[in-house]
Amino acid sequence: MDITKFVVSHRENALLYGDYATYRAQLSRKLLNSRKKLNIATKSRGKFHPKAQITAEQISDNHEYLHLALLTAERTWAHAMSMKASHAADTKGMTSKARSHIVSRLEKGARTAEKLADALSQDAVSGANPNDILEARAYAALLRGAANFEKQSWEDCIVSYAVARMIYSALSTSTKGDIYKDLLTDTIDPSIRYAAYQAKIPRTQPIPSIAKKAFAKADDDLVDRVKAVNPSVLEQGDVAMTGVTGAEGAPTTITWRSREVKIEDASIAGAWASVQTAKAKLNERLSSASSLAPKDKAAAYDDILAATQDAVDATKQAIDELRGEGVTQSDPRMQSLQITRTAVNFEMISWRIGRNRVLAGELDGARATFEDLSKRKKKAQEAEQASERPKEEAPGRQIAKLKEKVVLYDGTLQSLETITELPGVANDQELFTRLQATSQYFTALKSLAIARSHSLAHNDANALALIRHALTQTESALPILSSTSSEEPSPARNILVSAADIQTLHSLLNGELQRARALVEISEHNKNKKPQPGSSNGKPLIGQLANYPSSGQVNLENIVVYPPKLEAIPVKPIFLDVAWNYIDYPEKVVGEKKQEAKVEQKLQQSAEEAQEEEEEKPKKRGWFGFGR
Repeated sequence: MDITKFVVSHRENALLYGDYATYRAQLSRKLLNSRKKLNIATKSRGKFHPKAQITAEQISDNHEYLHLALLTAERTWAHAMSMKASHAADTKGMTSKARSHIVSRLEKGARTAEKLADALSQDAVSGANPNDILEARAYAALLRGAANFEKQSWEDCIVSYAVARMIYSALSTSTKGDIYKDLLTDTIDPSIRYAAYQAKIPRTQPIPSIAKKAFAKADDDLVDRVKAVNPSVLEQGDVAMTGVTGAEGAPTTITWRSREVKIEDASIAGAWASVQTAKAKLNERLSSASSLAPKDKAAAYDDILAATQDAVDATKQAIDELRGEGVTQSDPRMQSLQITRTAVNFEMISWRIGRNRVLAGELDGARATFEDLSKRKKKAQEAEQASERPKEEAPGRQIAKLKEKVVLYDGTLQSLETITELPGVANDQELFTRLQATSQYFTALKSLAIARSHSLAHNDANALALIRHALTQTESALPILSSTSSEEPSPARNILVSAADIQTLHSLLNGELQRARALVEISEHNKNKKPQPGSSNGKPLIGQLANYPSSGQVNLENIVVYPPKLEAIPVKPIFLDVAWNYIDYPEKVVGEKKQEAKVEQKLQQSAEEAQEEEEEKPKKRGWFGFGR
């Protein structure tokens, strides 16, 4: 029967382009059409007859009676929401008369939905399956919860919404689709949280736990029906969120810089539990698959980045709620939330930096490798099979890849700057100093990447200056980052730069500096060298070894061509000429065949032309044209 889908689709289609008043008008027209189909509509100027209650037999004979009840309940709900929306802009608040009118509309809709659920519960007569009965009960509980919410009866409101939540949680695991999950996250969970707050229930209790306790007050028949669909929902409160957000057993404290803070909000506790779970999964995946490509490793960070973002959002929402209640910054609850905010933001940015480091490549992109390890191995194997030398990438493509690395380093430096702006970070001298050293480390990597691009463009002087700047940054950060505790490094990279990383970069930059100096020296030497006697035609000495210098002087500054050029050299020409006559190369055979075909074609053409000339040759005649 798809009761939930029928209701949700009607609401979405109407509210997409209109408001609740438009939705109510559409429902009135659909109700009239439904009554006309059932032949129970009151005719024009006809006598009004009271509407009879819908029975299970009628629903079994025609499902239009089911739609009639749903449209009636929805129209009362739309009427109530329309009145509530019209009074939302009143500065003086809603009057008691308007509130009582809204409650009466919602009560009528709840009664209509409950009567429909009772009729469907007679499954032997109505022909409804267990899911249809549960959907009807959940819809009735949803409307009853809205009525209790407006009456400000918070205990009854929690019980009604708990019934709807437990039913939709059970149905969401047994059927496909996100309709139930959207109802849970958009309507039911916020209403339970607000009602629990008004009922003075501590924030540390997660929503699934509150719903589980409230659902225990429901009738036994409903409990048995939920158990038949999914019994684990009654044990855990929410199967989809077990071990993640809102699960029982979530952490109650969070530690930041040796300071432990109590987590008072259940949503933050659940989000922080999901962060710890995602961290363990990330370490397990990266430790078991060490040969993954950088892009595959970076994709493994998606779950933990999403989990940390949820924790940041939950913390921000909790702070906004306290500010809305008028809580000052000096309040202990606000102070705890500010520390929690710094901790979760630092965690999120740390993993974001780790993802950039993985994307940069080996040793945070310091190695002069422009391809993934797997791609290099594959290309080497293919070249080995083809017995050819693998082609090097063009300088333009190498420079483009270096630009991508520079973008990653820029993003990392921006993230580090964001961390310094978090509350309490600037006052922590040790942390602030370490962040500055980390920033110098990534600045050195950025300078190294730019220097390599200049080197590919043959700007050796610029490359030397950039490498020198990178080495200066590394030397400044080396004493601070080398004091990192010598723990076993985690397979998942984050903001922490180990002592091995900074020391390896320092030694690498020392070698790059010597290389850059040599290249600059060679280029300057080539610019300033002058032709000397004995260097005829500017040829290098290696090409004139057979010629004795007439002047007796040899130009030792022009020994070889640097950089070397690809040139053709003679290799045993007489031997190759003789071998050509005896070896049938494919090109030679094809050329001979083509030549033979051309000769045959010419002979055939000449024979045809001779024959035509003989046919056209005139016969001999006498003196006066008479034949002989």
